[in-house]
Amino acid sequence: MVATTQNDARHAALASEPRRRALALISESAVPLGVGPVADALGLHITTARFHLDQLEAAGLIEHQVARVGQRGRPRVLFSAVAAPLPVDSALQQLAQSLAAVIGEDDDGGRARAVRAGERWSAQYAAGADAVESDGPAAGVPTADVVPSLLRVFTEIGFEPELRDTEAAIALTACPFRAEARANPDVVCSVHLGLMQGLVRTFGHDAASIRLEPFVQPTLCMVHLPATTPSA
Repeated sequence: MVATTQNDARHAALASEPRRRALALISESAVPLGVGPVADALGLHITTARFHLDQLEAAGLIEHQVARVGQRGRPRVLFSAVAAPLPVDSALQQLAQSLAAVIGEDDDGGRARAVRAGERWSAQYAAGADAVESDGPAAGVPTADVVPSLLRVFTEIGFEPELRDTEAAIALTACPFRAEARANPDVVCSVHLGLMQGLVRTFGHDAASIRLEPFVQPTLCMVHLPATTPSA
């Protein structure tokens, strides 16, 4: 991640309209440019152009190289744009999309592996809640109400859950993975289902009884709760 001071330097450098034009000119050029061509293209004195280029380079937006062509005199200094680092959020989104696309090539569309991944993910959240005794609950006897834990986990992840008491369901009104889910619903939504099943199983409920209904509306998914789970 780019340091705050570096971001500040970039913002300061780009506050100047001539520097923005210079950066655009260099970025769009197929070859590195010298100070002279930049000055001519922007209608600036060569000294002024060199000053702006120095500011852009100090901010890490462009870099220079010395062209040695075997001629006498001062070597030519040429400038080219520096590729901007990809924002962390964008990089993570691209990674998630790539992984989902590969898993989605499975014969079942990636659902089985995605559910297992979600179940493994649930272990990170189950550790913070009231866990089931190590020897497991008695058959069919829930050891805790899973609804508060589901609401807590969904809130932490960013789903903005709303409990619907009358429907024995939780409405997920937001999804931080919506773009990935739309592109690869079998994978991404199955990961979320596995997460829920893992949590439900931790509290002694039948994991198969919880159901995820994706995209009931464009921005709404529904989690239908186990019949044995209290809704309040």
